[in-house]
Amino acid sequence: MPMSDEHKAALAQGRRESRAIKAYLEALRSRRPGRPVTAESVRKRIEAINERLETEEDPLKQVELRQELLDAEATLKEIESKEDLEELEKAFIEAAKSYSERKGISYTAWRQVGVPARVLKAAGIPRTRQS
Repeated sequence: MPMSDEHKAALAQGRRESRAIKAYLEALRSRRPGRPVTAESVRKRIEAINERLETEEDPLKQVELRQELLDAEATLKEIESKEDLEELEKAFIEAAKSYSERKGISYTAWRQVGVPARVLKAAGIPRTRQS
């Protein structure tokens, strides 16, 4: 029996919502606690390493600094290539209520995986006693 257009649309919506939810949760998980590492802070670190390399005479220190520079450059490249968390958050907010209702996911479950309360509020996911 062929699928109806409504069924196909519902499946497509579910896939879009799942991708948005997953991308946001992965971004949350990848963030380290504490002070966030920004592209600007990494650029400053690269600049400082380069300045130290110009004056460092100890060959062992030079090797260590070169490795530190390579690591910092890799970090910068990673930061610049990641999707913006704000965009992922926006997509999550658009999809979360429908997804939660369909899958039976509570406010508490979202909070326990690290979704901020303000994001859940913006998504329209209520904090209920059954959560």
